[in-house]
Amino acid sequence: MQDSIIQCIEDIEQQILEVDATGQGVEAVVDALGLSCMQLSSAGVIALLDMLKDGITPVNSEIITSLLGICEAQKKFFFALGGLLEGSADALAKIKTSPSAPVIEESEEDAAKAFEEPPTAEADVPEEEEAGTESKPDSKADAKAESKSDSKADAKSATSAISSIRVATDRLDRVIELVGKLMVTYAVIAQGGATSMTQMASSLRELDNVITRLQQEVNAIRLVPLKQIFMPMHRLVKSLSQKIGKKLDFEVKGDDLALDKTIVESLNEPLVHLLRNAVDHGLEDPEGRKAAGKPESGTVTLSAWRKGDSAFIQVSDDGRGLDPDRILAKALEKGLADPDKEYETEEILQFVLQSGFSTAEKITDVSGRGVGMDAVVNAIKVALDGEVSIKSTLGKGASFTIVIPLDRSANEGIVDALVCKVGGDTFIMPSRDVVEIYMPRHNDVVELPDGRETVDVRGEIHSLLRLADLLELTPEIDNIEMAQAIVVRVGDYKGAILVDEVLRQQQVVITGFTVPVQEIFDIPILGYGMMGESDALVINAEEMIQQFQERIAKAADSSLT
Repeated sequence: MQDSIIQCIEDIEQQILEVDATGQGVEAVVDALGLSCMQLSSAGVIALLDMLKDGITPVNSEIITSLLGICEAQKKFFFALGGLLEGSADALAKIKTSPSAPVIEESEEDAAKAFEEPPTAEADVPEEEEAGTESKPDSKADAKAESKSDSKADAKSATSAISSIRVATDRLDRVIELVGKLMVTYAVIAQGGATSMTQMASSLRELDNVITRLQQEVNAIRLVPLKQIFMPMHRLVKSLSQKIGKKLDFEVKGDDLALDKTIVESLNEPLVHLLRNAVDHGLEDPEGRKAAGKPESGTVTLSAWRKGDSAFIQVSDDGRGLDPDRILAKALEKGLADPDKEYETEEILQFVLQSGFSTAEKITDVSGRGVGMDAVVNAIKVALDGEVSIKSTLGKGASFTIVIPLDRSANEGIVDALVCKVGGDTFIMPSRDVVEIYMPRHNDVVELPDGRETVDVRGEIHSLLRLADLLELTPEIDNIEMAQAIVVRVGDYKGAILVDEVLRQQQVVITGFTVPVQEIFDIPILGYGMMGESDALVINAEEMIQQFQERIAKAADSSLT
């Protein structure tokens, strides 16, 4: 009997070691250990197992050690069952007579916490319990210390899962191959010298091609599927619907869309807010749906798709929708709306994104349609430079769509940029913001009574921002017809930034400052760019336009007062 038990456990241990070596087959190991058949009351724990089985959570040394520990525990358990351990009968008697712990249904908040960064072990222990541990036996203190150690290990494991990405071996092979080509091309250039300009030019073209391909591969490595955050939402929605007694079908579409890792991580909290609102206040209860002629079971859909250079994440429901009349009345009551202005429906719906705005008759402990929505907007705008739009049909449902510009999702890295000169200094303007370069004429520029300037660019009127004045520099070119205007687009707004000269367009490496420059100086500088022969400050066109619009708004307010 003992040999049979050892053989069975060794087979599973061998599978675990193969997972450690190859990173594949973890689902079979979880099934072999019986973890898939465990009846767990925690939606968060179930989601953790699912993420491990689906390959979302990378296998690390802590997980392998824990799996081997489970094998050892099972071996001892079977030895105890077979009477092969001393005192096994007494141990089994204690197991049979000990009362079973009551099954506690997990709350929606607890399910949500399972997808957030785990707290430290010290935070899990109440102060009263810590104060009372001195009078407890040493065995309990040891157990508590062991529990703390396990909690720290779990926290470390979760953190490593967030900070790591699973990469296909073929992609790594391509990166290694490109690095090899890079070394060979460099050797050709270094050995060739200036003996043959034709060979030098050919080698430089090859070097540029290899670097471009290497950059594309490295960027692709950072892409992770949205499934990483979409899948746990199943547990979150299920737990919430059970808590408030609503029937619903949760549909997920487009979870195979791969986005940059930083984008995927930043979307988690906003999606939790949107789903809470959709389930709690978007959908009617079963009686309300029957009265409205709808099926008892509502539908909440989480979908994602890509169009052009933007990614779209949408949370929609087929519930009661948003009432524009109630929203406008509440906005007027709070002083957010102008009573003399007529608003379009789309403009009225945007009021629910204001801080503290809510039309809910009572605020539940889960959410209110609009409560916390300003946090969603701030997270999307600040972290991802995105926007949130709302569409609603009263009585039929509502949809909240997050729009993320992918070409503006990262402020650091290798980017295409314009190198320009202002006041004798060199600056960099990322090409992602640039629409065109225009040489204005005197009659194209108009000075407004408030001191602002506009420029006519091919029939379109844009605000003219002189970069030299903004940075308190003295321009080298006084004649505006000899200067150049860089037309940039930020959202739906266009502006023309006047510089002395645009030198060239090239790829630059943008990196942030090591000190908080933005907190010290109120200037629209994104960072500094490395161009090879020199470095230059990078202009943040978006922040420049925003500061300009704020100055206009302040000037308008001061003129009214």
